[in-house]
Amino acid sequence: MNGPRNGWERLRPGSGPDQGGRFRSSLLFRYLLIIVVAMMLLPIVLPATMLIYSMLSSWQMDLKPKNSHYPSTIRTESSWHREAVALKGATSEQISAHLRKIQRDIFPDSQIFWVDATGKTRLELPIQPDVPDQWSAAQAIAFMKQVSYKGPFTVVAFISGGKEDVNQGYMVLKVPRSFFEQQHTNSSILMYYLFFIVLMLAGFIFVSLLFFVGIRYRLVRLQAAMSQRGEDGLPILVTTGRPDEIGKLEEAFNQMVEQLADSRGRERQEEELRKRLVADLSHDIRTPLTVVRSHLYTLDAENLSSKGKQSIMLMENKLKDLGSLIDNLLTYNLLSSGKYTLHNEPRDILRLVRECAASWYPVWEKEGFEVDIDLPEHSIVWKVDEQGFRRLLDNLFQNVVRHAASGRYIGIHVQEHYGKSALVIADKGPGMERQSCEKGAGIGLAITELLAREMNLERDIVSSSAGTQIRFLSKT
Repeated sequence: MNGPRNGWERLRPGSGPDQGGRFRSSLLFRYLLIIVVAMMLLPIVLPATMLIYSMLSSWQMDLKPKNSHYPSTIRTESSWHREAVALKGATSEQISAHLRKIQRDIFPDSQIFWVDATGKTRLELPIQPDVPDQWSAAQAIAFMKQVSYKGPFTVVAFISGGKEDVNQGYMVLKVPRSFFEQQHTNSSILMYYLFFIVLMLAGFIFVSLLFFVGIRYRLVRLQAAMSQRGEDGLPILVTTGRPDEIGKLEEAFNQMVEQLADSRGRERQEEELRKRLVADLSHDIRTPLTVVRSHLYTLDAENLSSKGKQSIMLMENKLKDLGSLIDNLLTYNLLSSGKYTLHNEPRDILRLVRECAASWYPVWEKEGFEVDIDLPEHSIVWKVDEQGFRRLLDNLFQNVVRHAASGRYIGIHVQEHYGKSALVIADKGPGMERQSCEKGAGIGLAITELLAREMNLERDIVSSSAGTQIRFLSKT
C-alpha cells in the first residue's frame, strides 16, 4: 500500500480554481472558442481571398493574352484613343491612309470606319453592310446603344481627341470579343463564394472532428483502465490530462482506486489479525482443555453418585465438542489462508465413504438413527485428497448427528446427475432454515465448502422442513 500508490496524494482535491478558471479549462469553453474563431475569421478571410483571387486573375490575364495584338480591352481602348489624337489636323486622305496602316500593323482582323463632321462615312475596312453612308443623329445614338450591350467590342473616338475640336468627325474600331480574355461573370463570382463557404465549413467540421476525436480517445483510454486489473486485482491508474471535465473524471477514478486499495489493505490486515487471533486462541484453549480432561478422568475414577457420573459424562461430551470446534477453527483458518495443502490424486471415493460410515456407525446406532446406505459395487474414482475427503465426510456426519438427530435418519447413496455419478448425503431433520439448540456458527459447513472447492468438487444443498440433501459432483 505504501509502494506504487504513494503518488496518489497529488490527486486529492485541494484548494481548486475559482468558477471562472474551471470554465476556461472546460470542454464547453474550448468548443465555444472554436466557434468564435471560425465566426471571426469568416469576414476577414473572405475579402482577403477575393482580393487575392482578383489579383491572380488580372496577373494571369496579363500574362497570357489570347491575341498578342489585343492584350486587354483597356489597353486596346487606350491605344485607339491615342491614334485618334495623333490625327489632329489631318486631311481626309491622311486619315484614311493612317487608318489603313494601323489596321494592317496594330489592329489586324478588326473592323474600322470613320465618319466626317457632316455624318458621311468616308472609309470602311472592310466593307460593312450595316454601316450607313450618311449618319443621322438618331442612327448614331442607336448604334452607340447597340454596341454597348452586344456584338463585338467597339471603341468610338473623336478625331483629334474631341476636347477642343470635334469638327474632324469620329472613327470606330470593332474587335471580336473572343480576342480578349473572358471576363468573370456574376455566376462565376457566386460559385467562388459558395466554394469558399463550403471550404470554411469543411475546415470547421474538421477542427470539430479533431476536438471530438480527442475526447473519444481519452474516454476509451479511461474505459480500458477500468476493465484492466493490476497485480493487486484493482483497476490500473490513468494519467490525468487537461483539467477539464474528463480530467476531473480521471482524477475521481484514481481517487476511487486509491480508496479501494486502502480498503483492501485494511481488509487484509483485519483478516491477518483474525487468523492470528484464532490460531493463538486455539493454542491457548487446548492447554486448559487437556488439564480439565485429566481432572475429569480422575473424578470418574472416584466413587460418585449416578447424578455425578451423568454430570461428568455431559462435561466430557461438551469438551469433545469444544475440541472439535477448535479443530474446525484451525482447519478453516488454514483453508482460508491457503496454508492447508491438499494433494488431489485418483481415489475410489466409495471406499472412503464406506470406511467413514463404518467408523460413525456406532454413534448412529447409539442415537437410534436409521442408516440407509445404498452404494454400487463398482468403483467411482475422483481426484481428491484422501485426508481432506475424510474430513469433509466427518464434518457432514457430525452435523447430521448434532442438528438433524430429531429425524433419526441418514442416507448415503449415489445418483446419476447429467450423466455423472453424484454422492448424496441426506437426513430427515428440521432443515437448515430452522434453528437448532446445537446450531453454531456454521464453521463445519464452511469447511466442507472450502474442502470441496480445493478438491474441484461441486456442492449442491437442498433443504426443507422434510430434511436436507447435500450432493457432491466431480467437475473433472
